[in-house]
Amino acid sequence: MSTGLVVEDWRLKPAIDEDIDELMGWFDTQRSINEWGGPNFRYPFDRETFVEDCHWPDMATYCVYSEKKIMCAFGQLYERDRRINLARLIAHPHMRGQGIGRRLVTMLMTIGVELFELKEYSLFVYRDNAPALKCYQSLGFEMHDYPPDESMADVCYYLTRSVVRPE
Repeated sequence: MSTGLVVEDWRLKPAIDEDIDELMGWFDTQRSINEWGGPNFRYPFDRETFVEDCHWPDMATYCVYSEKKIMCAFGQLYERDRRINLARLIAHPHMRGQGIGRRLVTMLMTIGVELFELKEYSLFVYRDNAPALKCYQSLGFEMHDYPPDESMADVCYYLTRSVVRPE
């Protein structure tokens, strides 16, 4: 695994144990945790259930840090249906609307190419999350048929994008 990626003084680093406490502080309602982690994410949570429900040790898990070493964003990657799936994407609640989500997704796609030999990316987004949908579409993600046997087709979109590998 790569040790990290630096873009314009922003660093994507593999998440470490200390990041859990910071990330847990970003969620203060059942709705906020379910929009991020899905309907089966337990709330209220404790450290143990949080780690279990976000599959912390089972996925490639990353944080974006600013040049001032402030955790600005979080996201995970894993293989799903022969695609690099970007999951649990979130920007720090006080930093939204500043392009951090775009940086996060761009950095995760770059690292995803190193981790997986797959030809497409995928992600799910709630239909009422217009800022996230706009961000993903600006990065080349397009609507795709919802995977069969998946729940939440009535509230989420499924988006995919081709992988562009460096030459």
